[in-house]
Amino acid sequence: MQGTTLSFANLHNHGELFANILRARRESFIVRNQWDLPETMGMEYDQYDTPQSRWLAVHDDDGRVLAGVRLTPTTARCGIYSYMIRDAQNGLLDSIPTDLLYEEAPVQEGTWEVTRGFVAAGIPANIRHKVRMRLVMQMLRTSREEGIRTMLALLPSNWDRWAARCKLDMRAAGRNMNMGGIDYQAVWIDFSTQLH
Repeated sequence: MQGTTLSFANLHNHGELFANILRARRESFIVRNQWDLPETMGMEYDQYDTPQSRWLAVHDDDGRVLAGVRLTPTTARCGIYSYMIRDAQNGLLDSIPTDLLYEEAPVQEGTWEVTRGFVAAGIPANIRHKVRMRLVMQMLRTSREEGIRTMLALLPSNWDRWAARCKLDMRAAGRNMNMGGIDYQAVWIDFSTQLH
């Protein structure tokens, strides 16, 4: 099991891994969760999959994706879009409530958004925690490389049950809300003490 962070600058070094991440996202969000999201060629994607983002994957030696997330800087801009949580707050996304945060969504260097996080279905229970920990370690490595002090994530509301086990400093950033039959909550993740 290994972790990789992809950017548009290094996609060519990793064969099918980027496409496999988008395929795994389709399986997680469109097939399993039955969300109405864009898809083509068996891959899920959206307007935030731009060169400004990074894609983190936990995968095996054959490129099978076990877990993943997308990171986008809160300073990102592409047409009318910035990043998912801010755009939802500004009323640009119908599927996410505008009152998802307790405060105004940040636009600042060193603060990135975490979206499209998943652990693939079918991962045996005895290695799920190991897969999740490997993803957290890749997030930490990427935060050091990119100078990320804080992440803002939209996570299932049970995040507090596994935050301590994953050794993450997390706190609520917004209210609980049900989206697509799943309870979610915006959460701050503090990486500032781990950047050295």
